Amino acid sequence: MTFSCNKHKERREKELEILHGIKIKDNAEFIWGWATEAGKLRADRRANLLTNACSLINQGRVLEIGCGTGEFSCRISGRGLNKIIGLDISLDLIRKAKDKTRDSPVVFIIADVESLPFKNNIFDAVIGVSILHHLKVDIAIREIRRILNKGGILVFSEPNMLNPQVMVLKNVSFIKDRAGDVKSESAFFRWSISCLLRKSGFMNISVTPFDFLHPATPKKLINFIKNLGELLEKMPLIKEFSGSLLIYGRKSE
Repeated sequence: MTFSCNKHKERREKELEILHGIKIKDNAEFIWGWATEAGKLRADRRANLLTNACSLINQGRVLEIGCGTGEFSCRISGRGLNKIIGLDISLDLIRKAKDKTRDSPVVFIIADVESLPFKNNIFDAVIGVSILHHLKVDIAIREIRRILNKGGILVFSEPNMLNPQVMVLKNVSFIKDRAGDVKSESAFFRWSISCLLRKSGFMNISVTPFDFLHPATPKKLINFIKNLGELLEKMPLIKEFSGSLLIYGRKSE
C-alpha cells in the first residue's frame, strides 16, 4: 500500500512539473531570472563555468538535463562543446528550445531524468542549471553516474539553501506558491550534496558557493553589486551565504 502511494505521489509530482512547463513556456526566461540585464550576466557566467569545467573532455558527448527552453544549450553550443543533447520532461519547453536553436547542432529529446533512456557509459559530461533541486536527487545522481563514461564529469549550478532568500523561498509555503515554485522543489546545503556524490561513487568533488548578483538588480547598480559579489565570494564565511552552488564531480575510473 505504501509503495503504491509513493508511486502515485511520484507520478503526480512529474505531472505538476509538466503542467508547470505548459504554464510558463511563453515567459520562462523571465520567471527563471535570465531575461533581465543582471539575469543575462548571471546566465553568461554559468555558461562559462559549465564550459570551462568541460574543457578537458576533448569534444566529448555532453548531456544537458533540464534544458528547458534551451537557454544554456544556446550559450554553450559553439564554445567548444558541439556534441550536445538537451533533455527535458516538458514537451512545451522542448518545442521552445528547438525554435530557439534552429541553426545549432544541439539535439533535444523529451525524457525523465530519473529514468534516462540511454545505455551505460556513453556521455563524457552531464551538466545542468537549476534542475537537480526539482528531482529526487539520489535517483538522479545514480542515473547520471550510470550513463557517464569512466572519468566522466557532472557539473551543475544549483540554489544554495544557506542563502537567506533561497531558504525562505523554498521553505515558506505561501511564498513558494506566489513565486510559482513546484511544491516538491528544494535547494542544497553544500556538505550534503558533497556527501551524496561521494557515496554515489564520484571523486574530485567540489561544491563552491558563488553569485551575489540578484536578477532584479537595477541596471545602474549591476557593476557595483557584481564587483562587491566577487569580493564577498573570496571571504571564507560570507561566501557560504551566496545564492548558488557550483557542483562538480568525476566518475571513478
